[in-house]
Amino acid sequence: MVGTNGSLGSLAALHEAATQARARDAELVVVLAWQPPGGGSGSRASCGPSVLADCRDAAAGLLRETLEAFGVCRPGVTPVGLLVRGTPGVALVDAVHDPGDLLVVGTGSRGLLLRVLRPSVARHCLAHAPCPVLAVPPSPLQADLEHLDRLADGGNRPRPVPAAGFRAWRGR
Repeated sequence: MVGTNGSLGSLAALHEAATQARARDAELVVVLAWQPPGGGSGSRASCGPSVLADCRDAAAGLLRETLEAFGVCRPGVTPVGLLVRGTPGVALVDAVHDPGDLLVVGTGSRGLLLRVLRPSVARHCLAHAPCPVLAVPPSPLQADLEHLDRLADGGNRPRPVPAAGFRAWRGR
């Protein structure tokens, strides 16, 4: 089982999970967690059914694109997608059904602000999963890309904010 959000870090985790699945002759379940605006625990009062449907559809599209792109890159392993409403760490831990499963997560690169505002998915999984957890560090190429991006804009360009109404599991 592996968590994804379409980020470079989650793709590195996905490739490692495929390697592990192939070696174990196991099924590869790719989980994408999504939340409606304002979080996932509230009732429908915080947003209408059409907003919830739009959020779910956007998450499903991202999962479908990730699985399609991955299938081209890694023949021999057929991933199965699982879309879960909830916070990423909790969704991944809850998706594990067997103590013999392996949960693969990306550790991602996190600045101080992200560490304060959002808890680490990898740390949550390491602390709560009922099975072994493999935490995959970010690729050195990811750090190089982020460094080049900062150089290109002088460090002053504002970073993109996720679209209103959809909080994907990006950059966690």
